Amino acid sequence: MIPRLIDTPILTTERLTLRAPHASDFDAIAPFITSDRARFVGGGADKDVGHAWRILAIFAGHWHLRGFGIFVADSRRDGRPIGSFGPWFPGDWPEHELGWTLWNATDEGKGYAQEAALAVRHHAYADLGWTTAVSYIDARNDRSRRLAQRLGCMLDTDAPRPDRDPALEVWRHPAPSKVLAA
Repeated sequence: MIPRLIDTPILTTERLTLRAPHASDFDAIAPFITSDRARFVGGGADKDVGHAWRILAIFAGHWHLRGFGIFVADSRRDGRPIGSFGPWFPGDWPEHELGWTLWNATDEGKGYAQEAALAVRHHAYADLGWTTAVSYIDARNDRSRRLAQRLGCMLDTDAPRPDRDPALEVWRHPAPSKVLAA
């Protein structure tokens, strides 16, 4: 039996189930992390499957250390894991972040990322009590920047960045009072 994180919330949307990561997600995340599609989130074509395993372990460990973390989104239609979304706050991050990745290019352009990001933002504000959230996005990551704009985020040029990385932009999410009332 493979152990799973327990007492973690499960979020559902019209087309997705968002849940804590499982070891079985490795087969879905490894091709993403070892591809150029992951270059903006710590992966890349120069990474190996060992690196992908460590990323998945970091996702699971964050839940244990913080009590919240990145969800894996499963398609409700076929049960297939399609990406990672959620609240994220490593020890050296200046602010609470909402992050997102779609693991396969065939899932892009279907609204999955926006659907999942809205659900995890609602969770962060309503359930975790966050009063603000940002998304750190590489300035070259046009798809992610466009998603931030669709989510109502605004570029915050005065906010600190992790590791003071000049390539990262800080996109500030609307306040809870604006999104929870909607």
